[in-house]
Amino acid sequence: MVNKKTKGKKSFAKKDLESIRKQLVKEKVKILEDIISLQGDSVRKSLKDASGDLSGYTFHMADMATDLYDREFSLELSEGERERLYTLDEAINRIDEGTYGKCSSCGCVISRQRLKVMPQAELCIKCQEKKERSRGR
Repeated sequence: MVNKKTKGKKSFAKKDLESIRKQLVKEKVKILEDIISLQGDSVRKSLKDASGDLSGYTFHMADMATDLYDREFSLELSEGERERLYTLDEAINRIDEGTYGKCSSCGCVISRQRLKVMPQAELCIKCQEKKERSRGR
């Protein structure tokens, strides 16, 4: 059921939206820097360089497995950061389109408390809970 009182209301003044947009862009830049750093550390080094082994001897299989696991873990972290980056981009787009602060599912205004904690939220609490229940969380 849609709450008609909050369906069409505007939740933020232009000044507030500019501030939120700056916050989202700042977080986006930080994430991009983190991704570049993680990928640079993991991908650009050979296994020999990553291990610090300067000798010409071959690696022990356990050492190689550990190094490969560390690389894979770093790349997985950067994939999670990419997902977060996508949600930040979507929030910035909603600000630009004038739909920021409105639930993309039911159209109600997302509470300021929720947006303060998670400025990239696109769903109100009720719709988010419904989404998580349908996923089996």
